Formats: sequence, C-alpha cells, structure tokens
Amino acid sequence: MSHWADAAPDEEYAEESFIRPYTITQGRTTSARDDLTLITVIATVVAPGEQLSTRGLQPEHRLILQLCRTPVALAEVAAELNLPVAVTKILVSDLITLGRVTARPPLAVAVGQGLDMTLLQAVKDGLLRL
Repeated sequence: MSHWADAAPDEEYAEESFIRPYTITQGRTTSARDDLTLITVIATVVAPGEQLSTRGLQPEHRLILQLCRTPVALAEVAAELNLPVAVTKILVSDLITLGRVTARPPLAVAVGQGLDMTLLQAVKDGLLRL
C-alpha cells in the first residue's frame, strides 16, 4: 500500500506529503478523546450474525476495522497503517463515536495492577525497531 510519507522530500510534489494527513482527518489535529494512549487496546465491534459493513467509511477506517478484528494496541495500528499516532487516534476516535470499535486499557492496567516495566520496555524496543 502506498503512503503519503513514501515520497522523498526532494521530489517535485514534496509539499503534497503534508496534505494527506490533513485530508484523512478532515482538518482535525487532535482527537476528541483524551483517553487514547499508545497501549490502548482497540477491537472491532461486530454483532453476532452481522457482517462488517464499511459503507461510507474512508479507506483508513476500513483498514482499522480489519486490523482490529482481534484486539490490537493503538501503537500497532498506527505502525501497520504507516500513519502518525496523532492521525490514528483521530481515526480510532471516529470509529468509537460510530460504535464500530471499542477501546480499553491493557488488562494489567484495567485490573489495577502496577505497571509492568518489562512490558513497557518491550513496547519501547518494538517501537524503536520500526
């Protein structure tokens, strides 16, 4: 899949590389939700017997729905889409508003356990490898 950031800066249309995230988010620069973090787990909502309808959604929204059929961390969604995390947060927020995905903190945080430093280190190492 081609992406807005794939263009080299010295190409003829370098300034267009900044237009794509703006159009994906319809000009928004921040998410309507402030509870979305890199480790927030996103999952697609599909009622039993219902097929996943993507009618009227942007291609990026469709990809998020497809990626999140099994729960996935927001950072992984952003990496898979090759989009900035801020843009991904806006798109996920749209889908939450539409009732198409759910967002929850990771289980260790949700049940009140302390932070697992090995998990955080693994996430950091994974992000550095991107």
